[in-house]
Amino acid sequence: MEVINKYLSGTLVPIVLLLCSVFFFVKLRGRPLIKPISIIKGALNSDKDRATSFRALIMALAGTLGVGNIVGVASAIALGGAGAVFWMWISAILAMVLKYSEVLLAMLHKRSRQGEPYGGAMYYMMDFFASCKKKGIGLVFTIVFTVFCLINGFSMGCIIQANSISQSINSVTTFSPVLIGIMLALLGVVVFFFNGTRVFKICETMIPFVSAIYIGISAFVIISSYERIPQIIGEIIRDAFSMESTGAGIFGFLTSRAVRYGTIRGLFSNEAGCGTSPIAHATSTRKSITEQGFLGIVEVFIDTIVVCTATAFVILLNKDVAMIHSTNPIMMVISAFEYTLGEYSKLLLCVSVFLFAFATIVCWGYYGKECVYFLNKSKTTEKIYYMFYTLFIFIGAFISLDDVWQIADFAVGVMTLMNVLVLVLMSKEVKIETEKYYKKSPHKGALRFKE
Repeated sequence: MEVINKYLSGTLVPIVLLLCSVFFFVKLRGRPLIKPISIIKGALNSDKDRATSFRALIMALAGTLGVGNIVGVASAIALGGAGAVFWMWISAILAMVLKYSEVLLAMLHKRSRQGEPYGGAMYYMMDFFASCKKKGIGLVFTIVFTVFCLINGFSMGCIIQANSISQSINSVTTFSPVLIGIMLALLGVVVFFFNGTRVFKICETMIPFVSAIYIGISAFVIISSYERIPQIIGEIIRDAFSMESTGAGIFGFLTSRAVRYGTIRGLFSNEAGCGTSPIAHATSTRKSITEQGFLGIVEVFIDTIVVCTATAFVILLNKDVAMIHSTNPIMMVISAFEYTLGEYSKLLLCVSVFLFAFATIVCWGYYGKECVYFLNKSKTTEKIYYMFYTLFIFIGAFISLDDVWQIADFAVGVMTLMNVLVLVLMSKEVKIETEKYYKKSPHKGALRFKE
Protein backbone atom coordinates (compact mmCIF):
# COMPACT_ATOMS: atom_id res chain seq x y z
CA MET A 1 0.00 0.00 0.00
CA GLU A 2 2.86 2.38 0.80
CA VAL A 3 4.47 1.71 -2.60
CA ILE A 4 1.12 2.25 -4.36
CA ASN A 5 0.52 5.49 -2.43
CA LYS A 6 4.00 6.73 -3.34
CA TYR A 7 2.99 6.87 -7.00
CA LEU A 8 -0.76 7.45 -6.54
CA SER A 9 -0.49 10.27 -3.98
CA GLY A 10 3.01 11.41 -4.82
CA THR A 11 2.80 11.44 -8.61
CA LEU A 12 -0.63 10.88 -10.11
CA VAL A 13 -2.79 12.99 -7.75
CA PRO A 14 -0.52 16.09 -7.88
CA ILE A 15 -0.33 15.89 -11.69
CA VAL A 16 -4.10 15.46 -12.02
CA LEU A 17 -4.81 18.29 -9.56
CA LEU A 18 -2.42 20.58 -11.39
CA LEU A 19 -3.75 19.82 -14.88
CA CYS A 20 -7.43 19.90 -13.88
CA SER A 21 -7.01 23.10 -11.85
CA VAL A 22 -5.34 24.80 -14.82
CA PHE A 23 -8.10 23.44 -17.07
CA PHE A 24 -10.86 24.91 -14.88
CA PHE A 25 -8.95 28.15 -14.37
CA VAL A 26 -8.78 28.63 -18.15
CA LYS A 27 -12.32 27.32 -18.74
CA LEU A 28 -13.78 29.77 -16.20
CA ARG A 29 -11.37 32.53 -17.25
CA GLY A 30 -10.00 32.60 -13.71
CA ARG A 31 -13.10 34.30 -12.31
CA PRO A 32 -13.53 32.20 -9.13
CA LEU A 33 -9.94 33.01 -8.06
CA ILE A 34 -8.85 36.33 -9.56
CA LYS A 35 -11.92 38.30 -8.49
CA PRO A 36 -11.79 38.07 -4.69
CA ILE A 37 -14.19 41.00 -4.18
CA SER A 38 -16.97 39.19 -6.05
CA ILE A 39 -16.22 36.06 -4.04
CA ILE A 40 -16.49 37.93 -0.74
CA LYS A 41 -19.65 39.77 -1.79
CA GLY A 42 -21.18 36.56 -3.08
CA ALA A 43 -20.29 34.63 0.07
CA LEU A 44 -21.76 37.35 2.30
CA ASN A 45 -24.78 38.06 0.12
CA SER A 46 -27.87 38.50 2.30
CA ASP A 47 -29.96 35.66 0.94
CA LYS A 48 -33.07 34.76 2.96
CA ASP A 49 -31.64 31.24 3.11
CA ARG A 50 -28.25 32.50 4.26
CA ALA A 51 -28.59 30.59 7.53
CA THR A 52 -28.66 27.20 5.81
CA SER A 53 -25.87 28.34 3.49
CA PHE A 54 -23.49 29.08 6.35
CA ARG A 55 -24.69 26.06 8.26
CA ALA A 56 -23.60 23.96 5.28
CA LEU A 57 -20.22 25.75 5.28
CA ILE A 58 -19.72 25.07 8.99
CA MET A 59 -20.70 21.43 8.48
CA ALA A 60 -18.18 21.12 5.65
CA LEU A 61 -15.54 22.78 7.84
CA ALA A 62 -16.36 20.28 10.59
CA GLY A 63 -15.41 17.55 8.14
CA THR A 64 -12.18 19.27 7.12
CA LEU A 65 -11.10 21.08 10.30
CA GLY A 66 -10.17 17.89 12.11
CA VAL A 67 -6.84 16.48 13.14
CA GLY A 68 -5.75 16.77 9.52
CA ASN A 69 -4.96 20.38 10.41
CA ILE A 70 -2.93 19.24 13.40
CA VAL A 71 -1.76 15.64 13.05
CA GLY A 72 -1.77 15.73 9.24
CA VAL A 73 0.47 18.81 9.13
CA ALA A 74 2.85 17.38 11.73
CA SER A 75 2.98 14.09 9.82
CA ALA A 76 3.71 15.93 6.56
CA ILE A 77 6.61 17.86 8.13
CA ALA A 78 8.01 14.75 9.83
CA LEU A 79 7.91 12.72 6.61
CA GLY A 80 8.45 15.38 3.94
CA GLY A 81 10.37 18.14 5.71
CA ALA A 82 9.56 21.86 5.89
CA GLY A 83 9.12 21.90 2.10
CA ALA A 84 5.91 19.89 2.50
CA VAL A 85 4.26 23.07 3.83
CA PHE A 86 4.93 24.85 0.53
CA TRP A 87 3.30 22.05 -1.45
CA MET A 88 0.40 22.10 1.00
CA TRP A 89 -0.16 25.74 0.02
CA ILE A 90 0.17 25.00 -3.68
CA SER A 91 -2.25 22.07 -3.50
CA ALA A 92 -4.77 24.28 -1.65
CA ILE A 93 -4.58 27.13 -4.18
CA LEU A 94 -4.89 24.73 -7.08
CA ALA A 95 -7.72 22.85 -5.42
CA MET A 96 -9.84 25.93 -4.67
CA VAL A 97 -11.29 26.03 -8.17
CA LEU A 98 -12.05 22.31 -7.95
CA LYS A 99 -13.84 22.80 -4.63
CA TYR A 100 -15.86 25.61 -6.20
CA SER A 101 -16.81 23.38 -9.13
CA GLU A 102 -17.84 20.35 -7.08
CA VAL A 103 -19.93 22.44 -4.67
CA LEU A 104 -21.65 24.17 -7.61
CA LEU A 105 -22.48 20.82 -9.24
CA ALA A 106 -23.73 19.38 -5.95
CA MET A 107 -26.10 22.34 -5.62
CA LEU A 108 -27.22 21.93 -9.23
CA HIS A 109 -27.95 18.19 -8.91
CA LYS A 110 -29.31 17.97 -5.36
CA ARG A 111 -32.40 16.00 -4.39
CA SER A 112 -35.20 16.52 -1.89
CA ARG A 113 -36.14 14.19 0.96
CA GLN A 114 -39.29 15.10 2.87
CA GLY A 115 -38.82 18.69 1.76
CA GLU A 116 -35.18 18.90 2.86
CA PRO A 117 -32.34 19.14 0.32
CA TYR A 118 -29.55 16.58 0.16
CA GLY A 119 -26.98 15.49 -2.39
CA GLY A 120 -23.29 15.00 -3.09
CA ALA A 121 -20.81 13.87 -5.70
CA MET A 122 -22.52 10.52 -6.21
CA TYR A 123 -25.69 12.26 -7.45
CA TYR A 124 -24.07 14.50 -10.04
CA MET A 125 -22.06 11.47 -11.16
CA MET A 126 -25.28 9.48 -11.66
CA ASP A 127 -26.94 12.36 -13.50
CA PHE A 128 -23.94 12.76 -15.81
CA PHE A 129 -23.84 9.09 -16.81
CA ALA A 130 -27.63 9.06 -17.20
CA SER A 131 -27.38 12.03 -19.59
CA CYS A 132 -24.81 10.04 -21.60
CA LYS A 133 -27.17 7.06 -21.64
CA LYS A 134 -24.65 4.96 -19.73
CA LYS A 135 -26.62 4.24 -16.57
CA GLY A 136 -25.02 0.81 -16.07
CA ILE A 137 -21.47 2.14 -16.16
CA GLY A 138 -22.57 5.12 -14.08
CA LEU A 139 -24.07 2.89 -11.40
CA VAL A 140 -20.88 0.81 -11.05
CA PHE A 141 -18.67 3.92 -11.11
CA THR A 142 -20.76 5.71 -8.49
CA ILE A 143 -21.01 2.66 -6.21
CA VAL A 144 -17.21 2.28 -6.27
CA PHE A 145 -16.83 5.97 -5.40
CA THR A 146 -19.37 5.68 -2.58
CA VAL A 147 -17.65 2.58 -1.13
CA PHE A 148 -14.30 4.41 -1.08
CA CYS A 149 -16.04 7.35 0.58
CA LEU A 150 -17.25 4.97 3.31
CA ILE A 151 -13.73 3.52 3.67
CA ASN A 152 -12.36 7.04 4.00
CA GLY A 153 -15.01 7.81 6.59
CA PHE A 154 -14.13 4.81 8.74
CA SER A 155 -10.37 5.42 8.44
CA MET A 156 -9.79 9.18 8.26
CA GLY A 157 -13.13 10.42 9.55
CA CYS A 158 -13.40 8.01 12.47
CA ILE A 159 -10.34 5.95 13.50
CA ILE A 160 -7.65 8.63 13.00
CA GLN A 161 -9.77 11.25 14.77
CA ALA A 162 -10.54 8.96 17.73
CA ASN A 163 -6.87 7.98 18.02
CA SER A 164 -5.79 11.61 18.13
CA ILE A 165 -8.32 12.36 20.87
CA SER A 166 -7.07 9.35 22.81
CA GLN A 167 -3.41 10.33 22.50
CA SER A 168 -4.04 13.95 23.46
CA ILE A 169 -6.14 13.00 26.53
CA ASN A 170 -3.58 10.35 27.48
CA SER A 171 -0.84 13.02 27.42
CA VAL A 172 -2.52 15.01 30.24
CA THR A 173 -4.34 12.28 32.20
CA THR A 174 -3.85 8.71 33.34
CA PHE A 175 -6.90 7.41 31.47
CA SER A 176 -6.16 4.30 29.43
CA PRO A 177 -6.82 4.38 25.67
CA VAL A 178 -9.45 1.64 26.08
CA LEU A 179 -11.37 3.71 28.65
CA ILE A 180 -11.15 6.76 26.41
CA GLY A 181 -12.43 4.65 23.52
CA ILE A 182 -15.44 3.54 25.56
CA MET A 183 -16.28 7.13 26.51
CA LEU A 184 -15.97 8.32 22.89
CA ALA A 185 -18.13 5.44 21.64
CA LEU A 186 -20.81 6.28 24.21
CA LEU A 187 -20.78 9.91 23.06
CA GLY A 188 -21.15 8.63 19.51
CA VAL A 189 -24.16 6.52 20.51
CA VAL A 190 -25.81 9.58 22.10
CA VAL A 191 -25.23 11.72 19.01
CA PHE A 192 -26.11 9.21 16.31
CA PHE A 193 -28.90 7.24 17.96
CA PHE A 194 -30.60 9.84 20.16
CA ASN A 195 -29.71 13.23 18.73
CA GLY A 196 -29.22 12.42 15.06
CA THR A 197 -31.30 15.40 13.96
CA ARG A 198 -28.96 17.73 15.88
CA VAL A 199 -25.77 16.79 14.02
CA PHE A 200 -25.68 20.17 12.26
CA LYS A 201 -26.31 22.03 15.52
CA ILE A 202 -23.42 20.24 17.25
CA CYS A 203 -21.01 21.21 14.46
CA GLU A 204 -22.34 24.77 14.28
CA THR A 205 -21.64 25.22 17.99
CA MET A 206 -18.24 23.52 18.22
CA ILE A 207 -16.37 24.61 15.09
CA PRO A 208 -16.38 28.44 15.41
CA PHE A 209 -15.53 28.16 19.11
CA VAL A 210 -12.63 25.73 18.78
CA SER A 211 -11.30 27.44 15.65
CA ALA A 212 -11.06 30.75 17.51
CA ILE A 213 -9.25 29.08 20.42
CA TYR A 214 -6.77 27.22 18.24
CA ILE A 215 -5.98 30.13 15.92
CA GLY A 216 -5.60 32.40 18.97
CA ILE A 217 -3.06 30.24 20.81
CA SER A 218 -1.20 29.54 17.55
CA ALA A 219 -0.99 33.26 16.80
CA PHE A 220 0.40 33.89 20.29
CA VAL A 221 3.17 31.31 19.74
CA ILE A 222 4.01 32.71 16.29
CA ILE A 223 4.00 36.36 17.41
CA SER A 224 6.23 35.52 20.39
CA SER A 225 8.93 34.46 17.90
CA TYR A 226 8.06 36.91 15.11
CA GLU A 227 11.70 37.71 14.36
CA ARG A 228 12.24 34.13 13.15
CA ILE A 229 9.29 34.11 10.72
CA PRO A 230 11.38 35.18 7.67
CA GLN A 231 13.84 32.38 8.50
CA ILE A 232 11.01 29.82 8.63
CA ILE A 233 9.54 31.02 5.32
CA GLY A 234 13.00 30.77 3.75
CA GLU A 235 13.39 27.22 5.09
CA ILE A 236 10.01 26.19 3.67
CA ILE A 237 10.79 27.51 0.18
CA ARG A 238 14.39 26.30 0.18
CA ASP A 239 13.43 22.79 1.30
CA ALA A 240 10.54 22.62 -1.18
CA PHE A 241 12.99 22.94 -4.09
CA SER A 242 16.13 21.41 -2.63
CA MET A 243 17.81 18.51 -4.42
CA GLU A 244 17.47 16.45 -1.27
CA SER A 245 13.70 16.92 -1.26
CA THR A 246 13.02 16.77 -4.96
CA GLY A 247 15.69 14.47 -6.31
CA ALA A 248 16.91 14.80 -9.88
CA GLY A 249 14.73 15.57 -12.86
CA ILE A 250 10.99 15.94 -13.30
CA PHE A 251 10.17 12.40 -12.13
CA GLY A 252 12.25 12.83 -9.02
CA PHE A 253 10.46 16.12 -8.33
CA LEU A 254 7.01 14.59 -8.65
CA THR A 255 7.89 11.61 -6.44
CA SER A 256 9.67 13.69 -3.79
CA ARG A 257 8.65 13.24 -0.19
CA ALA A 258 7.95 16.97 0.17
CA VAL A 259 5.57 16.98 -2.79
CA ARG A 260 3.97 13.68 -1.86
CA TYR A 261 3.24 14.40 1.78
CA GLY A 262 2.58 18.11 1.29
CA THR A 263 0.02 17.47 -1.45
CA ILE A 264 -1.74 14.47 0.07
CA ARG A 265 -1.84 15.86 3.62
CA GLY A 266 -3.13 19.15 2.25
CA LEU A 267 -5.80 17.25 0.35
CA PHE A 268 -6.44 15.10 3.42
CA SER A 269 -7.08 18.31 5.33
CA ASN A 270 -9.23 20.37 2.93
CA GLU A 271 -10.69 17.46 0.89
CA ALA A 272 -10.84 19.66 -2.23
CA GLY A 273 -11.57 17.65 -5.34
CA CYS A 274 -12.32 14.39 -3.57
CA GLY A 275 -16.11 14.84 -3.48
CA THR A 276 -16.94 14.79 0.23
CA SER A 277 -17.73 18.42 1.11
CA PRO A 278 -20.48 18.58 -1.56
CA ILE A 279 -22.53 16.32 0.75
CA ALA A 280 -22.60 19.14 3.32
CA HIS A 281 -23.00 22.02 0.86
CA ALA A 282 -25.93 20.29 -0.87
CA THR A 283 -28.01 20.81 2.28
CA SER A 284 -28.03 24.56 1.64
CA THR A 285 -31.26 26.10 0.34
CA ARG A 286 -29.42 29.14 -1.05
CA LYS A 287 -30.90 30.20 -4.40
CA SER A 288 -27.61 31.18 -6.05
CA ILE A 289 -25.63 27.99 -6.54
CA THR A 290 -22.59 30.02 -7.65
CA GLU A 291 -22.46 31.88 -4.35
CA GLN A 292 -22.54 28.58 -2.49
CA GLY A 293 -19.59 27.58 -4.68
CA PHE A 294 -17.75 30.66 -3.41
CA LEU A 295 -18.16 29.31 0.12
CA GLY A 296 -16.27 26.22 -1.06
CA ILE A 297 -13.30 28.47 -1.86
CA VAL A 298 -13.63 30.11 1.56
CA GLU A 299 -13.66 26.66 3.14
CA VAL A 300 -10.31 25.68 1.55
CA PHE A 301 -8.76 29.04 2.50
CA ILE A 302 -9.76 28.75 6.17
CA ASP A 303 -8.78 25.12 6.41
CA THR A 304 -5.37 25.06 4.73
CA ILE A 305 -4.08 28.60 4.29
CA VAL A 306 -5.11 29.69 7.81
CA VAL A 307 -5.34 26.72 10.20
CA CYS A 308 -2.80 24.34 8.62
CA THR A 309 -0.30 27.19 8.20
CA ALA A 310 -0.72 28.11 11.87
CA THR A 311 0.09 24.54 12.91
CA ALA A 312 3.07 24.35 10.54
CA PHE A 313 4.63 27.59 11.83
CA VAL A 314 4.23 26.55 15.47
CA ILE A 315 6.01 23.25 14.73
CA LEU A 316 8.79 24.81 12.63
CA LEU A 317 9.43 27.57 15.19
CA ASN A 318 10.04 24.83 17.78
CA LYS A 319 11.31 22.18 15.36
CA ASP A 320 14.14 20.82 17.53
CA VAL A 321 11.71 20.01 20.33
CA ALA A 322 8.93 18.78 18.05
CA MET A 323 11.10 16.41 15.98
CA ILE A 324 12.01 14.43 19.10
CA HIS A 325 8.51 12.96 18.69
CA SER A 326 8.70 12.60 14.89
CA THR A 327 7.01 9.18 15.03
CA ASN A 328 4.08 10.57 17.04
CA PRO A 329 2.49 13.54 15.18
CA ILE A 330 0.15 14.60 17.99
CA MET A 331 3.05 14.77 20.45
CA MET A 332 5.01 16.84 17.92
CA VAL A 333 2.31 19.50 18.09
CA ILE A 334 1.83 19.27 21.85
CA SER A 335 5.58 19.60 22.56
CA ALA A 336 5.87 22.55 20.15
CA PHE A 337 3.08 24.44 21.94
CA GLU A 338 4.34 23.40 25.37
CA TYR A 339 7.84 24.76 24.69
CA THR A 340 6.44 28.28 24.28
CA LEU A 341 3.32 28.29 26.43
CA GLY A 342 4.32 25.94 29.24
CA GLU A 343 2.73 22.76 30.52
CA TYR A 344 -0.78 24.23 30.74
CA SER A 345 -0.86 24.43 26.97
CA LYS A 346 -1.23 20.64 26.97
CA LEU A 347 -4.68 20.94 28.48
CA LEU A 348 -5.71 23.73 26.11
CA LEU A 349 -4.48 21.82 23.07
CA CYS A 350 -6.11 18.64 24.36
CA VAL A 351 -9.47 20.44 24.45
CA SER A 352 -8.87 21.82 20.94
CA VAL A 353 -7.97 18.38 19.55
CA PHE A 354 -11.01 16.83 21.21
CA LEU A 355 -13.44 19.41 19.81
CA PHE A 356 -11.89 19.46 16.33
CA ALA A 357 -11.71 15.69 16.08
CA PHE A 358 -15.11 14.94 17.58
CA ALA A 359 -16.77 17.46 15.25
CA THR A 360 -15.10 15.63 12.37
CA ILE A 361 -16.30 12.28 13.69
CA VAL A 362 -19.86 13.65 13.85
CA CYS A 363 -19.62 15.18 10.37
CA TRP A 364 -18.19 12.03 8.81
CA GLY A 365 -20.86 10.00 10.55
CA TYR A 366 -23.36 12.09 8.61
CA TYR A 367 -21.39 11.74 5.35
CA GLY A 368 -21.30 7.97 5.82
CA LYS A 369 -25.02 7.88 6.52
CA GLU A 370 -25.66 9.68 3.22
CA CYS A 371 -23.41 7.17 1.42
CA VAL A 372 -25.32 4.29 2.99
CA TYR A 373 -28.62 5.96 2.03
CA PHE A 374 -27.40 6.17 -1.57
CA LEU A 375 -26.61 2.43 -1.57
CA ASN A 376 -29.61 1.26 0.44
CA LYS A 377 -32.44 3.46 1.67
CA SER A 378 -33.44 1.10 4.48
CA LYS A 379 -33.57 2.55 8.02
CA THR A 380 -32.25 -0.77 9.31
CA THR A 381 -29.14 -0.44 7.16
CA GLU A 382 -28.61 3.06 8.54
CA LYS A 383 -28.78 1.76 12.13
CA ILE A 384 -26.34 -1.07 11.34
CA TYR A 385 -23.97 1.49 9.83
CA TYR A 386 -24.08 3.63 12.97
CA MET A 387 -23.42 0.55 15.12
CA PHE A 388 -20.25 -0.22 13.15
CA TYR A 389 -19.24 3.45 13.12
CA THR A 390 -19.41 3.74 16.91
CA LEU A 391 -17.52 0.42 17.18
CA PHE A 392 -14.73 1.88 15.02
CA ILE A 393 -14.67 4.99 17.26
CA PHE A 394 -13.90 2.67 20.16
CA ILE A 395 -11.27 0.67 18.24
CA GLY A 396 -9.63 3.83 16.91
CA ALA A 397 -8.73 4.99 20.40
CA PHE A 398 -6.07 2.33 20.92
CA ILE A 399 -4.92 0.77 17.60
CA SER A 400 -1.77 1.66 15.64
CA LEU A 401 -2.36 4.17 12.84
CA ASP A 402 0.43 3.20 10.42
CA ASP A 403 -1.77 1.05 8.20
CA VAL A 404 -4.82 3.27 8.72
CA TRP A 405 -2.98 6.30 7.32
CA GLN A 406 -2.06 4.26 4.25
CA ILE A 407 -5.69 3.21 3.75
CA ALA A 408 -6.91 6.81 4.20
CA ASP A 409 -4.31 8.14 1.72
CA PHE A 410 -5.29 5.48 -0.82
CA ALA A 411 -9.02 6.13 -0.42
CA VAL A 412 -8.58 9.91 -0.77
CA GLY A 413 -6.38 9.41 -3.83
CA VAL A 414 -8.85 7.12 -5.61
CA MET A 415 -11.85 9.30 -4.75
CA THR A 416 -10.05 12.39 -6.04
CA LEU A 417 -9.18 10.77 -9.37
CA MET A 418 -12.74 9.53 -9.88
CA ASN A 419 -14.38 12.80 -8.84
CA VAL A 420 -12.03 15.05 -10.82
CA LEU A 421 -12.65 12.96 -13.95
CA VAL A 422 -16.39 13.63 -13.67
CA LEU A 423 -15.80 17.31 -12.83
CA VAL A 424 -13.87 17.74 -16.08
CA LEU A 425 -16.56 15.92 -18.07
CA MET A 426 -19.22 18.19 -16.50
CA SER A 427 -17.17 21.37 -16.84
CA LYS A 428 -19.62 22.82 -19.37
CA GLU A 429 -22.31 23.01 -16.68
CA VAL A 430 -19.88 24.73 -14.30
CA LYS A 431 -18.98 27.27 -16.99
CA ILE A 432 -22.63 28.02 -17.87
CA GLU A 433 -23.61 28.66 -14.25
CA THR A 434 -20.50 30.77 -13.61
CA GLU A 435 -21.14 32.91 -16.67
CA LYS A 436 -24.75 33.43 -15.59
CA TYR A 437 -23.53 34.85 -12.30
CA TYR A 438 -20.93 37.15 -13.79
CA LYS A 439 -23.44 38.44 -16.34
CA LYS A 440 -25.41 39.68 -13.32
CA SER A 441 -28.07 37.04 -13.82
CA PRO A 442 -27.24 34.34 -11.29
CA HIS A 443 -29.56 31.38 -10.98
CA LYS A 444 -32.41 32.69 -8.83
CA GLY A 445 -35.15 30.31 -9.86
CA ALA A 446 -36.62 27.38 -8.01
CA LEU A 447 -34.16 24.97 -6.51
CA ARG A 448 -33.57 22.00 -8.77
CA PHE A 449 -34.72 19.38 -6.32
CA LYS A 450 -35.30 15.86 -7.61
CA GLU A 451 -37.64 13.66 -5.66
